[in-house]
Amino acid sequence: MSFISSASTWRRDLIGLTLFFGLVFAFRSGTYPLFNPDEGRYAEVPREMLASHDWVTPRLNGVNYFEKPPLMYWAEAASLSLIGSNETAARAVPAFFALLGVLLTYYTARKLYGRDAGLASAIVLGSSLLYAALARVVIIDMAVSVLMSWTLFSFILAIKAPAGSQRRFLFMQLYVSAALATLAKGLIGVLLTGAVMFLWLLIFNQWKRLRPLYLPTGLFVFFIVALPWHILVSAHNATWAHRYFIYEHFQRFFSSVASRPGPWWYFIPIIAVGLFPWIGFLYPALKQALKGGWAKREANADAWFFVTWALFIFLFFSKSHSKLAPYILPVFPPLAVLIGVWLAMTKSKTNTFIKNGLIVVSIVGPLIAVGLCVAVVKPNLVRFSVEQANAIRPIALTLAALLIWGSFRIPLLAARRGTKIAVGALALMMGVFFAVVTYAAPYIKPGTKALALIVNESARPNDRVYHYHEFFHDFTFYASRNVDIVAFKGELELEEDPIARESGRFEDEAMFRKTWNEYNRCFAIARKSDVRELFRDSTFHYHLLAQTQDHYLFSNQP
Repeated sequence: MSFISSASTWRRDLIGLTLFFGLVFAFRSGTYPLFNPDEGRYAEVPREMLASHDWVTPRLNGVNYFEKPPLMYWAEAASLSLIGSNETAARAVPAFFALLGVLLTYYTARKLYGRDAGLASAIVLGSSLLYAALARVVIIDMAVSVLMSWTLFSFILAIKAPAGSQRRFLFMQLYVSAALATLAKGLIGVLLTGAVMFLWLLIFNQWKRLRPLYLPTGLFVFFIVALPWHILVSAHNATWAHRYFIYEHFQRFFSSVASRPGPWWYFIPIIAVGLFPWIGFLYPALKQALKGGWAKREANADAWFFVTWALFIFLFFSKSHSKLAPYILPVFPPLAVLIGVWLAMTKSKTNTFIKNGLIVVSIVGPLIAVGLCVAVVKPNLVRFSVEQANAIRPIALTLAALLIWGSFRIPLLAARRGTKIAVGALALMMGVFFAVVTYAAPYIKPGTKALALIVNESARPNDRVYHYHEFFHDFTFYASRNVDIVAFKGELELEEDPIARESGRFEDEAMFRKTWNEYNRCFAIARKSDVRELFRDSTFHYHLLAQTQDHYLFSNQP
């Protein structure tokens, strides 16, 4: 009877988490255009794979693009081919990985600490501000974070399992997920997870729990999954190895070549805000998990594993010379487990740490609300235009009201009804928050979709389509064609692709002027700020076909 009951709760929990977070991550995901440049880029490379049927060499605007391995592109291409070439298909991939991360967190925390801990950990992760936000953005970081988490979750479960089929299966999951993480992000996918496991084994003297780890079979599985693409892309592209291994892995970490610097504390405020509304519970969660301190480290070895995981990855990316907010996402699953376990063990309505955590909610929530109000009242402070601020203002005020109401109402609810109700209410508040945010999304980073659709309808195959002093990643996705570029390189890795360099599609200003005057029909897309001098030149003749808030579409013919 207990087995049937346990199986029933597993099924019920997994279905409930899937439905709730599936809705949170996917709600209205196809109702607003892809953001430029990142979402446009991670949708365009897969579109070009589908168009060229070349699954080995990623290309961006027809130029070899070696910045990342292909797993995310393959997943996006599969989604585009199944659902269609649209925003829903593109955003389904990060949403899928985010949901997988929530379910893996639930599974692991429940196996280690019980059902309540599994549910609380999954809810904490899925409703954290940064995690839920990146679940809706077409970039690679969600996939990388989830695959790395899968590796580390498999490890901690595997070493607790007795020798036999279950332990072997968990270790095979470790090797497969590590290989997939490598195909998603490169060597970081296996080296970071390997470093976390090694440091924990070393520092906490857990070596005896490691055997058997099925290493020969595991390495065979790892290389079968990870190696073929690396061999094929290297054989087809002479410059790939230097770009991929030397530049992307080492120069970007140890130098400022990527132009993404940041102070040592760069990720601290990102974690503090990104973990909202749960950040106030992190301190008591750590205090409980590490109770007894260093003297009790062997007794609390499992909890120390999650601390080691979060701390090492935080220090690694803090040391890097290339910093972006999404990079820190892999610390969120272990923090969610630590917080979820503490919440599950805290039943008292009057617990001091529960009260303090909710006080933090009552402080941080209104601060975020104030930030939203300032963004639409003083748009110049956040580089919004007046038009953007006017469009977003009602939505921002609604979000601010929701945060203020929830930040003060939920602590009162917790005092009367207890921790479980508070956890559910906070998750629901964040779900509603992201549902409302979707109505503001179309105005946050206006792109070139409208202009691309015009070109898609009116341009003939032999017409020249230029991007002037910029490359708009979203345009090529929506227009379903590669473009010519005037006096700009950006993300396009021309130094890695001699065929693209010699194609004649990348022109300087003088060549563009010559082609514009002599070619049968040319279109050009540009930011308004980039063509002021060009349009003032009386010798440059153009016909303005359309414009958006930030961009012009013009032609050399009516």
